[in-house]
Parts: sequence; structure tokens; C-alpha cells
Amino acid sequence: MLALIAGQGRLPAVLVDALADLPYIATPEGSDPDFLVPDRRFRIEHLGTLINELKALGVTEVCFAGGVARPSIDPAQIDAATMPLMPRMADALQRGDDGALRELLAIFEEAGFTVRPANAYSSALLPVAGTFTTRRPDEQHKKDAARAAEVLAALGPLDVGQGCVVHQGQVLAIEGRFGTDWMLASLQHRPDGQGGLFYKAAKPGQDRRIDLPLVGVGTIAAASKARLDGVVVEEDGVMVLDLAAVERAADELGLFFQVRRP
Repeated sequence: MLALIAGQGRLPAVLVDALADLPYIATPEGSDPDFLVPDRRFRIEHLGTLINELKALGVTEVCFAGGVARPSIDPAQIDAATMPLMPRMADALQRGDDGALRELLAIFEEAGFTVRPANAYSSALLPVAGTFTTRRPDEQHKKDAARAAEVLAALGPLDVGQGCVVHQGQVLAIEGRFGTDWMLASLQHRPDGQGGLFYKAAKPGQDRRIDLPLVGVGTIAAASKARLDGVVVEEDGVMVLDLAAVERAADELGLFFQVRRP
């Protein structure tokens, strides 16, 4: 039996639609997914209890999908089943996203669950390399994409972001704690006018079973408002939510969308 730990956005609903059997859906409080009603909401201070409940239900596989804000721990809310986990959890929350998520995976695996990536249940989430739009990247765009890939590879050990914007070889923005939408919105009144691309990739060495980057129609719209020429994502490193819709949106807005082989 599968348990879907479902956060914000459309991805959890897409996975449910792709599954033959309905999973058990558990959602962190305040992070309800779009178009789904969870079977259970839980607090991070009750994680141990959730794990025990999943075992009692016969759950053997767990998949994490959707966005979740980094929680803060309320010591008064910690229950008895979670208390033994708190030193590990508190330490994990002091690290970057990748470090915190690795610890979360370890807790579930040590409890006997197999953790599966979202794309294991919907292979269409990881399209093959290619340009999917009428507009195609030119030679400068290809150089900018290569530059962006170098930047993200260099930042990987620092556990920073999974995306950056490059124009004419110059880095205009790097994704940080506030995410892609905030970064692209910060470029809407950019002083250099327009041009360049948004590049997104998994962090080097990232555990790809959880927090794999995701782009969709909203990413294309945000890139257009930032007056970029297009969006490029890493093949096998970034999930694309509804490729056909992304292609249509990019064509309508005059952008290119490319999946780039690393």
C-alpha cells in the first residue's frame, strides 16, 4: 500500500490520477494540495505517531510530492511517539533543504518504508531532451544554458537553489529560500530590459526521490513577465507538470522551452 505525503500544488493530484489504486493521503498542516482532500493532516511534532499509523494501515511505500514550507517546532506539541526523533529533526531543520530532506527520508526508511520518487508513478513527468516550442534557443541561449548549469553545479555543495537566470553570460538572479516564483518576480522591473533564460536543474548529488524540481505553466508565465526569452530544464533532473500545456503556454507567449541533456 502506498502513502502519499502530499504538499501544495497540483503534483499530488496528478499522481493520484495516474495510480491504479488510491493511496492513503497525509498532508502537513497548512500545506493542502490542490484538488485533493487528504485522509489525514499532521503536524511535524506528531511525525512519530503518523509513522505508527501508516504501519498499522499496512503502508509499505511512501512518496513525497508537493510543496511544504519549512516548519518550526513547538515543543509543547511534541507527542510521545515523536519525542525520540526530535534531536534528529531539530538538527535537520538547521541544515539546508537537501540535508533536512535526507534526514526525513532516513527516518521513514528506518521505519521500514520504501521511499519512491514521484516520477516512479508517472513517467511523463520527466520528458526526454528536446525543444518543444516553435521558438528555438539560439547560440547565445545555448551558451547561457551551459553557463547556468556551471553556476548551479558550483553552488550545489552549498545547498542553495535549483535555478538561476542568465543573460549574455551574466547571472541575473539565483534561486534561494523564497523559490522560483519570487526570484522571477524580482526581475519584472529589471534595469537591463529583456532577454536571457531561466535554467533549472537538480542539485549535484541530490537524492532524487524527494524535492526534485518542478516546472509548469506558471513557470512559463513568470518567465514571460520577467521578460526572458525562454526556460531550459535539465533532462532527468526536473519534472514537467503537463508538458503539452507548458508547450502551448510558451508558444502563446513567444518563449522557447527546452529540456537539455546534462
